[in-house]
Amino acid sequence: MELIRKRAFARAGLIGNPSDGYNGKTISIIVRNFSAEVTLYEWDDVEVVLSQEDQSRFRSVHELVRDVKLHGYYGGVRLVKATIKKFVDYCVRQDLPLDNRNFSVRYQSNIPRQVGLAGSSAIIVATLRCLMEFYGVEIPLRVQPSLVLSVEMDELGITAGLQDRVIQCYEGLVYMDFAKERMEEVCGLRCGQYEPLDPAILPPLYIAYSADVSEPTEVFHNNLRARFNQQEPAVVGAMLRFAELAVEAREAMLSGDSARLGRLINANFDLRRSICRLPKEQIELVEAARRAGATSKFAGSGGAIIGTCPDEAAYRRLAAAMAELKCQVIRPIVHA
Repeated sequence: MELIRKRAFARAGLIGNPSDGYNGKTISIIVRNFSAEVTLYEWDDVEVVLSQEDQSRFRSVHELVRDVKLHGYYGGVRLVKATIKKFVDYCVRQDLPLDNRNFSVRYQSNIPRQVGLAGSSAIIVATLRCLMEFYGVEIPLRVQPSLVLSVEMDELGITAGLQDRVIQCYEGLVYMDFAKERMEEVCGLRCGQYEPLDPAILPPLYIAYSADVSEPTEVFHNNLRARFNQQEPAVVGAMLRFAELAVEAREAMLSGDSARLGRLINANFDLRRSICRLPKEQIELVEAARRAGATSKFAGSGGAIIGTCPDEAAYRRLAAAMAELKCQVIRPIVHA
């Protein structure tokens, strides 16, 4: 029996987020420290196997409540099933024949949940990679992020942008442009312009995270989306500025100006704070990191932060400050 195993990694938004869902520009990194792995093999029936995260038995009602907060009501199974459905829909639209074989599929993940490291989309990307290999279907790399996004938005009603899906499909370090005039329809899906950059241009980075101060992505984005759709001037202006920060950050990295990049990272969070009412626990993560000598912003929707950390002495101060807040600190692995 041939096993197909595919992984997709966590990611962190380096700068520009959350403008990816608003025709902006962003830069993201892959975080190989954490991953979702999907295993698929030929089977008599199509079988989606529950993982350890898909619990149905609990020691108490309080444990059930905690599980729902972390994993939702359906865990990752809904992500796998929705990916299969969207993959088949895509193949039908593109007249790509699928043979009659069935398969069993299961997933596992060690990506911290609901801290802005894109654990859900990693499961989808890994599942899509398995399906493409199993059926011998080639989907253009530029199209894959849009297909992954359609799984979440069309099938599951999750409000999100393309950024996470782009970096998880391309990996490494990627500059992304989602401006209206740069978006194109490819294979029936809207795609932006994506420029892979050499991860070697990155200065020393860190990521700190805590599940205790997490917030589901849709909680943040739903509120912001409504305000943007109402053309609230502060929100519209902020989205334009987020995009400018990404352009300036790309220039800073290419010129080796780490200090400028750090200032831009700080500016990204300060701008976000100016338009959003953020939980004090999340603000404290950023402020504690800055007091330790690092720069800091949200890596996603909250619960994880990312920034530059100039030297080992600053990193030790950072680790000590985060430990007091019960946070984990890592150096993200970006290179393959």
